[in-house]
Amino acid sequence: MIETRDLRKTYHLDHGEVIVEALRGVSCRVADGELVAIVGASGSGKSTLLNLLGCLDRPSAGQYLLGGRDVSRLDGDERAAIRNAWIGFIFQSFNLLPRMSARENVELPLVYGDVPRREHERRAEEALAAVGLAGAGDRLPTQLSGGQQQRVAIARALVNRPRLLLADEPTGNLDSGTSRDVMALLRQLNATQQLTLVVVTHDPEVARQTDRVLVMRDGLVVADGPPAHVLASTAGVEAAS
Repeated sequence: MIETRDLRKTYHLDHGEVIVEALRGVSCRVADGELVAIVGASGSGKSTLLNLLGCLDRPSAGQYLLGGRDVSRLDGDERAAIRNAWIGFIFQSFNLLPRMSARENVELPLVYGDVPRREHERRAEEALAAVGLAGAGDRLPTQLSGGQQQRVAIARALVNRPRLLLADEPTGNLDSGTSRDVMALLRQLNATQQLTLVVVTHDPEVARQTDRVLVMRDGLVVADGPPAHVLASTAGVEAAS
């Protein structure tokens, strides 16, 4: 599903006088249907990498292959088309519109696709049912708990039936019990729908629930392997703290 080859991202600040190398040569692979965590301290490059994997930005150098296609040099419109067809996003802050119902929030990505208007409500209800919120479509976000709001956000990410889900700190605003419930849901979706799922997290408990962990430090992947092995190592513990 995902392959990066010597991926680099450099930011030029203060009119080019300050150069920040956010990624300094990341090469990795994520197979179809795999559940992978990316962990690392603040400034390690994990969010930059997720932005590139989500086609929200272009790398400064290197290649990114998504489903075998090199998407490294696509323009903004082409990247938007790839995002709409291939990728679902889950964010820490939910990003739900407060005056719209749960169903209407879930329908939003369909507005930008080619799904017929008459199909929007059915697809949204189907996505809400998949995350355990059947019958909650008419509720406003303020009428839902934090965990339910995140489930709505997950349903929104699913409504276009993507092949890849990218989650940026999906449990960061949740208590430990709700966090476990959300991760159990993501694992279930990964298993039953064969979704490829990449989770950026600072929480080692979340990382332990994945198939594989990539540890980032200073713009590089410094460890890659099963959670029990990687998180037990000194590098893994430091990066995930």
